[in-house]
Amino acid sequence: MLVLTRRAGESIVIGDDVVVTVVEVRGEVVRLGVDAPRSVQVHREEVYRAVVEANRSAAAVSDDAIAALTSGLRGAPGSAGAQAGTDTAPSGAAADDGATDR
Repeated sequence: MLVLTRRAGESIVIGDDVVVTVVEVRGEVVRLGVDAPRSVQVHREEVYRAVVEANRSAAAVSDDAIAALTSGLRGAPGSAGAQAGTDTAPSGAAADDGATDR
């Protein structure tokens, strides 16, 4: 970690286009100004961590979701649990496909 000493009104430059300026110092509180392009996200650390955790939670797959998908697939056509065949003709009889013999 780079540690710098700056006074109110002084700045540091990060990369080519991010400038962090010490705006004010009051006791143990330091106010910083950040000038960065809109494409660069700037968050307080606690906000950033909360956003990361919310994204992880939203992307996580719950056991309930897996169970719901699994039970839904068991009854889907073509699955091992689905009823085999869709012909309604009696066993041994040919299904009518609309064609005629001549």
